Formats: sequence, C-alpha cells, structure tokens
Amino acid sequence: MPETVQSYPEIDAGDTAWTMMCATLVFLMVPALGLFYAGLARAKNALSLMYVTMLCVGVVSFQWYLIGYSLTFSASANFFIGDSANFLMRGVGMAPAFEGQTIPAMVYMIFQAMFAALTPALAFGAGAERMSLGPAILFIFVWTTLVYDFVTCWVWNPNGWLYKMGAMDYAGGATVHASSGLAAVAYAMVLGKRRTTDANVNQPHNVSFIYLGLTFLWFGWFAFNAGSGLAADARAANSFVATHLAACVGAVVWVILDYIHTRKWSVVGLCTGVVAGLATITPGSGFVSPSSALLFGLLGSIACNYAIRYKHKYGFDDALDVFTVHYVGGIVGLLLTGIFAERYIISLGAPAGTLMSDVQIGGWLDGHWMQVPIQLAMIASVSGWSFVVTYLILIIINCFPYLRLRLADHDEHIGTDWAQMGERAYGYIQWEEAMLQRAQNEHMDQQSIAEANNRRKQFIRGLKKFLMIDNRHVVTGVPTLVEEPVLDYGQQKEHMATGGIHMGKLKNATGNNVVTTPLERAKTSDTSIVQIENAGQSGSGTTSSSDSSVERRDSSIEELPNDDSNGTAVQSSSSSTSDNAKQKNRA
Repeated sequence: MPETVQSYPEIDAGDTAWTMMCATLVFLMVPALGLFYAGLARAKNALSLMYVTMLCVGVVSFQWYLIGYSLTFSASANFFIGDSANFLMRGVGMAPAFEGQTIPAMVYMIFQAMFAALTPALAFGAGAERMSLGPAILFIFVWTTLVYDFVTCWVWNPNGWLYKMGAMDYAGGATVHASSGLAAVAYAMVLGKRRTTDANVNQPHNVSFIYLGLTFLWFGWFAFNAGSGLAADARAANSFVATHLAACVGAVVWVILDYIHTRKWSVVGLCTGVVAGLATITPGSGFVSPSSALLFGLLGSIACNYAIRYKHKYGFDDALDVFTVHYVGGIVGLLLTGIFAERYIISLGAPAGTLMSDVQIGGWLDGHWMQVPIQLAMIASVSGWSFVVTYLILIIINCFPYLRLRLADHDEHIGTDWAQMGERAYGYIQWEEAMLQRAQNEHMDQQSIAEANNRRKQFIRGLKKFLMIDNRHVVTGVPTLVEEPVLDYGQQKEHMATGGIHMGKLKNATGNNVVTTPLERAKTSDTSIVQIENAGQSGSGTTSSSDSSVERRDSSIEELPNDDSNGTAVQSSSSSTSDNAKQKNRA
C-alpha cells in the first residue's frame, strides 16, 4: 500500500496563520527596542545599543534551536527544567507540542523564540554607555540557558511547578519583565556607575528615535499579548483590547504626573507611560476584562513613575530605567492579575462545549483568595533566581582578562560606538569632537604662555633682589590729605572722611606707605611740595617742625596699607590755607 501524507486534523489553519504573524510582529519589537534605547542614550553610544539588541536575535535563535527549546518546552520535562528530548529540534514538526494546541510545534517553537530573544535585550538597557561589547555574545547565550529557560519552564511548561500551582502569567510578566528587570539590576551593580560629570548624562539625545521606537513597540505588543493564546479567538480579541486600553491610560497618567512635577508636557514621558502600561497589562491581558485593564494602566503608570523619581536612592545606575519600568510594571501586573482575573474571560479561549467548572478559576473576583499568594510565590522565585544566577554569571565572566564587562575609562569617555565599533551614528559627532579638541588645545596653549610669562617675571624679580638693584623706595607714615569743602551760609560743618588729614586741622597720621621709583622722585622736583610736620610734645599745646619732609606727587605714587597706628600728629605749614579757613569761619 503506498504511503500517504500524514494529516493532523487538530491543526487549525487560521490559528497557525495568526500565530506566525504574531511571531513576525514580536520580532519587530527587537529593532524597535534598539531604536527606543538608542534615543534614550547619548549620541556617542547609540549604535552600541542597536547592536546588542539585534545581536540577541542571532544568539538566542541559535541557542533556542540547539538546546533552549528542549530545556524549556520538552514534553518530558520535570517540574524544574526540561531535558534533551528536543535537542537540535528533534521531534519538533507538524504535530502540536502540547495537548489542546491547534498549531504545529514548529510554529510554537519560533513564536516562543521571539520572546526569548527580546528578554535579554531588555536587560542590556541598564548597562548602557559603559558595557563592553565583547562579552555580550557569551553572556546572552549563557543567560538564556541558565535563567530564561529555567523560569519559563516553571511558568509555561505544563510540567513546571509554578504552572501546576496555578500561577497566572498570560504573556510574560514574570518570564520576560521580572526576569529581565532583575538581570538588569545585577548587570548595573557589577558594572558600577557611569564615570561622567556631564549634567546631561540622563538626557535623551534623540527624542524622535524614542517616538518611532515606541510606535513599533506598541504595534508589536498587540501580537506579544494577543498572540500568547495561540489562537485567533475571542480571548485573543479581549487581550488585544485590554492591551490597548492599559497603554492609553498609562500614557495619559504619566504625562499628567510629569506636568504636576515639571510643568512640562513631555514626549519622553508619554512614551515611557505607554511602556509602563503595556508592561503592567502583559501578565493579565488574557485573564482580566477591558474594564479592569484601565486600572492596570493607572496603577502601573503611577508605580513606575514614582519608582523612577526615587531611582537615585537605589545605589545602582540603571541607565535606561529597565528595573523601574519593566520590573516594577511587571510585578504590579502580576499582583493585579491575582485580584482581577475572571473565569469568564479565561473561558473565551476554551473549546465549544467545555463545562465552566472545567475552566481555570480566576482571582479574588471569583472568590479565589489564594491566587495572590500564588502570584507572590512566582514573583519571589523568578526574581531571586534571575538576580542571583545573573550576578554569578557576570562575576565569572568578568574574571577573564579578555572578557572584562566594563569599558576602559578612555573608551567610556569617547563613547562605545567609536571605541569598540569604529562607527558613529552621526557624522557631525566627529566634527564636534575635533572642534572640542581644538578648543582644548588652544586653551592649554594660552595657559602655557601665561605660566611661562609668570615664571620669567618671577625670575627677573628674584634676580633684581639678589643683585640689590630694586629701584623701588618705600616712604612710611604718609597721611592722606583731604581738602575741606566750601560751605554755604549756615551749613553745619562735617568731616568729609574719617582717617584723612583735613587742611588746616590737626589730625593723627594714617600711617600709609608710599612706593616711589627714582624716576618718579625726579619728576616731583618741578611740582609743589607738601611739608608734613610731626606733632609737638604731648600736653604742650604747640607744634614743632618735623625733622624731615617728603616730596609727594598725587598722580605718581601708590599708597600701600600699613597697620601701624603709632603715627604722630601733623599740621600743614601753609599759612594761606589757615587764613582762608579763619575768614570763612567769621563769615
């Protein structure tokens, strides 16, 4: 009897086409994430983030074909991890992978591969602007094997211990967002904080990239959530609507919160709010109603917004807010799923004729009070495993000299793109760097010339002192002379200044010092001479002539302060000045 083509009556062509299309759209989220991250970072690191996100697709897809799919979704897996039954995709063909599915196992494999590729790409956002690109390939492969494959087997494999417990995670709140969020924290802690004094280190360099990246992320997220039911049915439609509503509410709430704090309407805030709403609704999109999804978007956006405002207190540098948006949003969504999940929504994906009692019970709305503790157990186990194992992987990789995770200081200063890739996202960056270097060189040259001039002046001054040819002459005890004003009739006399010598009045000397040069002293021979006499003996009431006189020209001398307060009283010898003063007093 001739061999006939084997048929699989349980395969549904519509579900298969729907799932394949969703896999394609989830793949689109990876370059969209690269564009989103590149816009958030500084211009000199933009290409490196595009590189690592797309690199995840290549490395994870190979790992998924080699052993990843078998470790995660083999039908003979135990409660903790799968085996090698599907090593190199053995036995992965046209038959459904698990009972109740209506798509070929190969379609299921490639759909899940896109989820696996996106998850480590999210984690790289925390290490932006200071991570070395060399260890990325090894880290992606090892992390996917030891972290993602394990936690996904627990949650989504029918043999996994969290799946059997009844944990609810429709599209990846724990497997994708929680695992990548804690991996990002470990990555940031091992790398350390960015070495920069730039005040604009957290300012996005290209908001247009963020906007475009968010647009494609939102577009792909419909397939990310609605496609997780693996069927084009009413439950997928419910997931689609819930996803959209949560994203919209998250965006509006975020921009309002930003405006309250900054009085600005921010495009970056709008895009971040959308991502927060999407991350929050991801685990519950196939379990909750669209009305409940509004609350998911509201609470998720508020929680993530305030998590970002206090991120400076965390002690690690999460460059692109992976922890504060994806992890915080993911765990909020997991907890809310435990409260608002409904059996009615779950039954939308059940085959016709299924008894309602055979459908999985929901959360607190259905009176299932243990669902939230189950969700907490899932959050704790996935978070703990992801953080600890990721931290150990990074520490071990960093021990090898040629696999250092952190960029050198010089490479970090010039940017990952040029230091490790030899490429730039923008041509003008090279011109700006050249102009900056030129300005720095000119400034250094000016400083060098000024320092050389100062050293030459100091040398000449020291040489003059050594040879005793300093021609400066200091006269001490010279008072300041102040001329009295001509007063109108009946105007009260007041001193113009304290501490000065008023012509015709006896005052104590101020003790100022006057520095003159021989040239200046020679010029004073043709000018008027002011004689300053010492005061008479104390109690005598008369004055005597000073033993010396000082020639002074107001325009050629420099007064130096002197703290000596023991000067003697002086009186002007100009008799004409005294006579004029007396005549004014009589008037």
